[in-house]
Amino acid sequence: MSFTQQPTAQVDDKATIGDGTTVWDLAQIREDARLGSGCIVGRGAYVGPGVRIGDNVKLQNYALVYEPAVLADGVFVGPAAVLTNDYFPRSVDPGGKLKRGDDWEAVAVTVDEGASLGARSVCVAPVRVGRWALVAAGAVVTRDVPDFALVAGVPARRIGWVGRAGVRLVEREGEPGVWECPETGALHDERDGGLVERA
Repeated sequence: MSFTQQPTAQVDDKATIGDGTTVWDLAQIREDARLGSGCIVGRGAYVGPGVRIGDNVKLQNYALVYEPAVLADGVFVGPAAVLTNDYFPRSVDPGGKLKRGDDWEAVAVTVDEGASLGARSVCVAPVRVGRWALVAAGAVVTRDVPDFALVAGVPARRIGWVGRAGVRLVEREGEPGVWECPETGALHDERDGGLVERA
């Protein structure tokens, strides 16, 4: 088995693409990028040099994933979402000279297992989005997002918790700090500002 690439997609010869991955029209995957198996790279999406992407990741149309981003298995990146890589962006140095690749240090956005980034959200590197977290559409993430957190706004703030199904968790009546998924029934415990999934 191999990957599928549409004729107008650009996949660099030095990129590594896993079995069963599909790269749609006008997508660009740069040199030394590594994508796992079963991924979908939507129309016009961009994957920068050296980016690391796990298995079963979806990059929707026009998502921009700049190096040195790292996306774990099962991550969802919504349409036109952006993962930046320059905390102090400038086109020129203080003397007015055009900056080149060696004139700045790229910083990473890390997205952990199962997390989702909504349409047109922006992650301002360096930042980590925790396991199974959900970033709302249009949110701007400027600080780390805890596991299972639901964040929204500019800048993004936690407004709730979500489970693996992506559904907002509900606090159990009479059990403060115990959160339940209305879809799966899975239970989670709130501890020290974070959420821990029960085994």
